[in-house]
Amino acid sequence: MTIERKVIELDEVAIRFSGDSGDGMQLTGTLFSDTSALLGNDISTFPDYPSEIRAPQGTVGGVSGFQIQFGTKKISTPGDYAHVLVAMNPAAVKANAKFMMPGGTILFDVDSFNEKNFEKAKFATNDPFKELNLEDYFKVPVPITSLTKEALKDLEIDNKSVLRSKNMFALGLVCWIFNRPLGYIEAYIQKKFGKKEIVVETNMRVLHAGYNYGMNLQHMTPQYIVHPAAIEKGTYRNINGNHATAWGFLAAAEKAGRELFIGSYPITPATDILQALAERKDLGVKSFQAEDEIAGICTTIGAAFAGDLAVTTTSGPGFALKSEALGLSVMAELPIVVVNVQRGGPSTGLPTKTEQSDLLQTLYGRNGESPVVVIAASTPSNCFDYAFVSAKIALERMVPVVLLTDGFLGNGSEPWKIPSMKDMPAITPRIATDPSVFKPYQRDEATLARDWAFPGMDGFQHRIGGLEKDMAGGVSHDPANHERMVRIREEKVARVADMVPNLNVYGEPEGDLLVVGWGGTLGHLETAVREMKGRGFKIGLAHFSYIKPLPTNVDEVFGRFKKIVVCELNLGQFASYLRDKVPGFSYHQYNKIQGLPFTVQELTHNFEKLIKE
Repeated sequence: MTIERKVIELDEVAIRFSGDSGDGMQLTGTLFSDTSALLGNDISTFPDYPSEIRAPQGTVGGVSGFQIQFGTKKISTPGDYAHVLVAMNPAAVKANAKFMMPGGTILFDVDSFNEKNFEKAKFATNDPFKELNLEDYFKVPVPITSLTKEALKDLEIDNKSVLRSKNMFALGLVCWIFNRPLGYIEAYIQKKFGKKEIVVETNMRVLHAGYNYGMNLQHMTPQYIVHPAAIEKGTYRNINGNHATAWGFLAAAEKAGRELFIGSYPITPATDILQALAERKDLGVKSFQAEDEIAGICTTIGAAFAGDLAVTTTSGPGFALKSEALGLSVMAELPIVVVNVQRGGPSTGLPTKTEQSDLLQTLYGRNGESPVVVIAASTPSNCFDYAFVSAKIALERMVPVVLLTDGFLGNGSEPWKIPSMKDMPAITPRIATDPSVFKPYQRDEATLARDWAFPGMDGFQHRIGGLEKDMAGGVSHDPANHERMVRIREEKVARVADMVPNLNVYGEPEGDLLVVGWGGTLGHLETAVREMKGRGFKIGLAHFSYIKPLPTNVDEVFGRFKKIVVCELNLGQFASYLRDKVPGFSYHQYNKIQGLPFTVQELTHNFEKLIKE
């Protein structure tokens, strides 16, 4: 007897794992992502979890998701829609139906599809697929719960521990469907739970049970083949934006020959940067978990005064609390870096959702004239590069720098080619050398940066602080001196432009439409422009990572296109900034504020409409 087997070969495929917050979907997605990256696929991920992590089990409000897109070519987004949905309960289907590709595959735990869970998910009937118009989808009912119990029936463990292992069954099944070996996952389980033999045994059994289930029922389950991508040779690892940011500062501290200090209050979604650096005492990192946001940045200012590469991390509401102390670092002209991992706002808002919410706050949200350098990372992996650059600018120009990332970048991951330290640019802090001529606010003629002197340097005693000073460091109430110092601090930031590369255009160098973006929207905008260019449209993308100061060639780039559209996950903060700093152009806008990234489909639709107007 010949068993018919459905094999689907794709250049790229998107999978969405979804279940209750306690179902381990984030771990499942991460392990599958790491496995795919190790096989040579390019990947992009999007963890999507609720702010109400204690929402009742089985409710839509408590659904946690993790989407990964991987393929044989460059992958810039986690995918608009999923080819495959792995749903651990009816609420997961309801929450994610809108993210499914027409005709896709839904694998679901049939054991959880009962009247009680239908009621929790607020289905009106006992047929959720019909209710959600999902009848044409390829549905694979899998008794995940009962098969997990069967695999563990002879182990002396409680029911709660058994159910906690369900995610491993789903992971094993999906690994078979996508032809992923289990070696990496097995090694992870051994390393993570090595001291708890029963936990290792539990997870291993259920993982293999899921894999074998797919193998034994291959006539029911489609199998997908995605070949490795052709990527540049080198040593790679899968990395998320928060860890990349942390490692960028580690590299900068080594290059600068300064110790790294981080003083931060834990806040979603920035906490992982603090955690990652707190683990690196072996590399000389000094970490301080503050009791509030103000203490976090104040300890950072103190560390910078003492001669460290000083970093603090936060998100929108925390950044607001840091504003007074950031003004002090502007006045004292100390080299600190503030990382703002943006999230939906205002107030507590949407702490687990992404948004480009804080640009105007970053540029203008302090009392007085308080200019800082503003940089925005654009992919999970280049968070490393921009953390390094932020530190370099702060240390060489004696100016506070704000690095903007966001929840999508911080939690999302992609393969990262590990750089060699010898290939990284040098960092030369402006450390004072001659006490006979030292004055705290005496400046380099070209950059306007002052020299850095810190405790322990004999002969360099001086005063800095929040009160306005003259060049010698004395308190000054002279109106002319105050105006001079204000203008100098602004001009010092402006002169950082000599460290900013020219703005490049992806796609057509001139034409009908220039798409403008900044920060973490790069992948979606680039993919949309690539699609439009492939359809014959004269379209280009100018994506900004340096915001204050802007690249020097912005006017020239903008002048090569008939129309400009600025795309942001806010109501138009960068568009407003461009109207002020780069006048003379008409700026169209495309904005989205849903706690979600753009989709390529919505972007291409709007770009085409704008071109044809």
